[in-house]
Amino acid sequence: MIPHGPGEASATSGQLAHLRLLHLADSALPIGSLAHSFGLETLVARGTLEVRNLPDFLHGYLQEAGGAEAVFCRAAFRLAHTERVFPREDWIALNARLSALKPAREARAASVTLGENFLRCVLAMGDSSSLREALEAAQARPGAFAEVHHSTAFGLAAGALGFEEDASALAFLHQQTAGLVSACQRLLPLGQTAAARILWNLKPVMLEIAARSAACNVDDICCFTPLLDWGAMEHPALSTRLFVS
Repeated sequence: MIPHGPGEASATSGQLAHLRLLHLADSALPIGSLAHSFGLETLVARGTLEVRNLPDFLHGYLQEAGGAEAVFCRAAFRLAHTERVFPREDWIALNARLSALKPAREARAASVTLGENFLRCVLAMGDSSSLREALEAAQARPGAFAEVHHSTAFGLAAGALGFEEDASALAFLHQQTAGLVSACQRLLPLGQTAAARILWNLKPVMLEIAARSAACNVDDICCFTPLLDWGAMEHPALSTRLFVS
């Protein structure tokens, strides 16, 4: 065994946290994200979204929807540190508020499906009382499905696992964007190199949005994405579909 000098144990701990955050932010995490396009399939089918305008579209997505999700991700992160007893009512209210900002049923259902799956996946890798309570609180709501959104689940898990808040918000934005690019690779004539270049060039925008979200709270959020909402609402009417949403 290699001996550890002073400070090496804390450095190793920091590196382990970094690796685990990368693991949770991997778009291949088995939570079902590959089954969702969040309305992009409709936009491609109608000729609205093409390879030529995809970078601008994703830039706009990050500026509007991405920024809102990052704020909710941070709010959930902070819930993991507020009290010794998990704030169940605040958690439920936070997710309900995000649901109200998602008028399209299909996009809303996709978000909560991924959120619940994400929490279950993290709990399967290691028990956490706060994450278990968060899932139980959502499932205990009378007459409603478990309302746990992906961004809030990611933020809460990151906070409970002791990750750094800014890095967690940025990791979530990257995961979301990478998932959309992956969907577009299956919907458009978009090769691997072109897809990698698009994602690479969007990283400064992710940094900008993550930094901006740190100065906001959920009361500041008003998200206006009519094209995405329309795409999600129209998706069930497509004659042929590759994705659930």
